[in-house]
Amino acid sequence: MNHEKEMIRTKDLTKKFGEKTAVDHLDLTIHEGELFSLLGVNGAGKTTTIRMLSCLSRPTSGEALVGGFSCLDQAEKVKEIIGISPQDTAVAERLTVQENLAFMAALYTQDKAVCRERTERMIRLFHLEEVAGSQARTLSGGWKRKLSIAMAMIGEPQVLFLDEPTLGLDVLARRELWNLIGKLKEKRTIILTTHYMEEAEQLSDRIAIMHRGRIRACGTLSEIETLAGVSGLENAFVEIAGKEELL
Repeated sequence: MNHEKEMIRTKDLTKKFGEKTAVDHLDLTIHEGELFSLLGVNGAGKTTTIRMLSCLSRPTSGEALVGGFSCLDQAEKVKEIIGISPQDTAVAERLTVQENLAFMAALYTQDKAVCRERTERMIRLFHLEEVAGSQARTLSGGWKRKLSIAMAMIGEPQVLFLDEPTLGLDVLARRELWNLIGKLKEKRTIILTTHYMEEAEQLSDRIAIMHRGRIRACGTLSEIETLAGVSGLENAFVEIAGKEELL
């Protein structure tokens, strides 16, 4: 992977809901093969940013490019190269794990052999063998999150959006997903939103701290620690976002 090749770029990207500005003139560059984390409290603008970059929400103003394609004018091209695992796990509850994956595979190709191969490959990759025949509604939170990410991966995306993928999971399930995400980033660009500081520390190449719709700090962990003048991401986050709260 070429970590110098630009995969995502935004310029003055803005989203307003009535009088409320959710994302405020966002300028961002993410490179091919990076795992880039967006940190922020609830309402910071993380999910809104993901929704605009994945063409689920149209910006109020500004521009966004994914893989060189415009999210405004070339949405279909963008959708061909991305996968998204949303915050609210999007699985069909009454379908089995295998049926959920096969359904998603069929959206990308009409070749039944290819659909079957991709479905079986995702089951192996995410170690879903023991629940492959189970309805999604019977799965634990950890299994559902794994299934959701597998569904996002089945189209073999160049860019993968993971919106709070480990939210609400127990420690063991979270660590298992961290290991999986670490392996996934070897072949694609990943944009991760999370509330867990340790998660961002463990997985990220670069981190951006969002607050009130703006990027307040962006860089490697060590760069953010240096900027904040403290050690540890949690302390840096409090120093940067906490001060903003007082302004």
